Amino acid sequence: MANEATLVYETMPPIPFTCADGATIEKGTLLKLSDPMTVAATSADNDIFMGVAAEEKIASDGKTKIAVYLQGVFIVKDSGAGVTVGTQLTINGANTVKTYTTLDDEKGYACGRALETAAAGDTFLAWINVF
Repeated sequence: MANEATLVYETMPPIPFTCADGATIEKGTLLKLSDPMTVAATSADNDIFMGVAAEEKIASDGKTKIAVYLQGVFIVKDSGAGVTVGTQLTINGANTVKTYTTLDDEKGYACGRALETAAAGDTFLAWINVF
């Protein structure tokens, strides 16, 4: 998978969420939330961030639960114009993040904070947290 989030420091254990049996979710996928307490891979700007897949989910394997990290320190990929250390982050499509700006605050969908500065398209260390 491209752009998976790589766990560096686990700060709390993952918890189970519902997922579709037919879904393919690779370990390290950034996940979005739907009702009720269900996750799927992020796919668009302003998805409601819900964590990072702690395990792989194979399509049609009969499982409808997946372990999800709600917080931790991860290496993630920027798909915006780059990030500066300390800035808040938000989802920016399939498995990537960008700097959270005033254009994102209408929904408040922050997903973490940059722990280092990175240029556009680079990977960087981030505190990922479901706010």
